[in-house]
Amino acid sequence: MPPKTKINLGHSPDPDDAFMFYGLAAGAMDPGPYEFIHVLQDIQTLNERAMKGELEVTAISLHAYPYVAAKYALTACGCSMGDNYGPMIVAKKPFTIEELKNKRIAIPGTMTTAFLAASLALGKGFRNVVKPFDQILQYVEAGHADAGLIIHEGQLTYQNQGLVCCLDLGKWWMEKTGLPLPLGGNVIRRDLGMDHMLAVTRILKKSIQFSLDHRAEAVKHALQYARDMDHSLADRFVGMYVNDWTLDYGQRGRDAVNLLLDEGARAGMIPKVTPVEFIA
Repeated sequence: MPPKTKINLGHSPDPDDAFMFYGLAAGAMDPGPYEFIHVLQDIQTLNERAMKGELEVTAISLHAYPYVAAKYALTACGCSMGDNYGPMIVAKKPFTIEELKNKRIAIPGTMTTAFLAASLALGKGFRNVVKPFDQILQYVEAGHADAGLIIHEGQLTYQNQGLVCCLDLGKWWMEKTGLPLPLGGNVIRRDLGMDHMLAVTRILKKSIQFSLDHRAEAVKHALQYARDMDHSLADRFVGMYVNDWTLDYGQRGRDAVNLLLDEGARAGMIPKVTPVEFIA
């Protein structure tokens, strides 16, 4: 039997990514001629590693895609899509968009899609301070920043800190464009060659479908990565970001990716890379 081809698979230690790759991580499905080595790191680190082309497959923020497009292609599966919901700007009291433009806002990284969307809503160059995403709620609660840009499960738990949502960027984007807000995706390194790119993408899609078909077991697996969430909340969070969009962007999802990246380029935030190629 020939040795298996090793594929380093980067994803964040979050319930949605853990759910997505449950079948592969648990050895519950056939990985084909590949050995998948799971590399769990926060999304900011994965964005930086993608810029160096270190991992064969990795999750990234879509904001980072223009900077890695020469080395990587987007797979048509594995996206996190905010369908009329998404990253939020929260504070101790309500602020309008106009008021937020003059506030100091804690953000989870300048390469996150949340930051790109916030910059489109508030204007490039709004006052910010970078903090680890899982410290932002406490940072705002303690009064160190006027507001915080929250991602991941913070979108479901911010009220526990007595905070209110000032701006839901997924809703803002839907009202502006009529499209869902694409946040993260999986990319595969181009130097693998198209045959491997297609074969690995098919296996990733099967893993997502396997998790959706074995939801209870996959959520149980994902719970080990759920911060401050019980089973019910983790299941709800997973449902927000692992769904039909994750199996395939579809035409609306592809349109949303191209429009977001076009808007970012128009605002001078990122280089122009559209139209985006999807490996399907």
